Amino acid sequence: MPATPHPDPSSARDYPRDYIAQHIEQTRREVSLLGEIREVVFGAQDGLVSTLAVVATVAGAASDNLAVLVAGLASAVAGIFSMAIGEYLGSKSQAEIFRNQVANEWEEVNQRPFESEAEVVYLFTQEGMDESDAQEAAGIIARHPESLLATMVAKELGIIHDEQDETSGGPLRGALLMGLSFALGSVVPILPFLFSEGLPALTTATAATGLVLFGIGVVKSRWTQRFWLWSGLEILALAAFAGVAGYLFGTVLPTLLGFSGVV
Repeated sequence: MPATPHPDPSSARDYPRDYIAQHIEQTRREVSLLGEIREVVFGAQDGLVSTLAVVATVAGAASDNLAVLVAGLASAVAGIFSMAIGEYLGSKSQAEIFRNQVANEWEEVNQRPFESEAEVVYLFTQEGMDESDAQEAAGIIARHPESLLATMVAKELGIIHDEQDETSGGPLRGALLMGLSFALGSVVPILPFLFSEGLPALTTATAATGLVLFGIGVVKSRWTQRFWLWSGLEILALAAFAGVAGYLFGTVLPTLLGFSGVV
């Protein structure tokens, strides 16, 4: 969406109301998109890295390509449901906790408004505001219970009022995004074993996973403002560690335990 044209007024009162409304709405949409990007990146990363670790472990311990495919698919399916359900329950629990905390603050605002006002004064002074200015600002805010609640919730609890409804798209949407991104990520390490086997397949799977992870890091740098190369290499290093560790555990550990001839 194109950026809102920026006016050049001489004071805050000169800003057009329509401009402010449009700017706030645009910012909220961007925050909502960033929340979804977080779920997609997290799900894809986990799908890539965890599935690569599984196929590397099994490929290192077994010469049967079918065993690698079965283990990879089983890990992918389990991960899809685990990640999606975990995201749903986590987001839902967080939303319920937020609602309960907001309700408690609303009860305080209604029953003990002077205490709430005093807390706002304290919070403002902690941010560096002069005591008299803090008392004046808090006194104005306290005349409007909804504004007092929003200030208490944001500054005391660090919660944006109605954050779950406005920025996350809801627990179910987050769960679907997480599960789908995990599924797409897990395909990459498994796919090479459909066309080859052994070390060549593992090498291809590792390289493909690394390229995709590096690409995710590069894309992520667009929002994190980090240098794209370091962002990509950071994720790539984690994938390399998981793959090498999985392969070593699959080859060295069975030998140390005396199971090398079993698979």
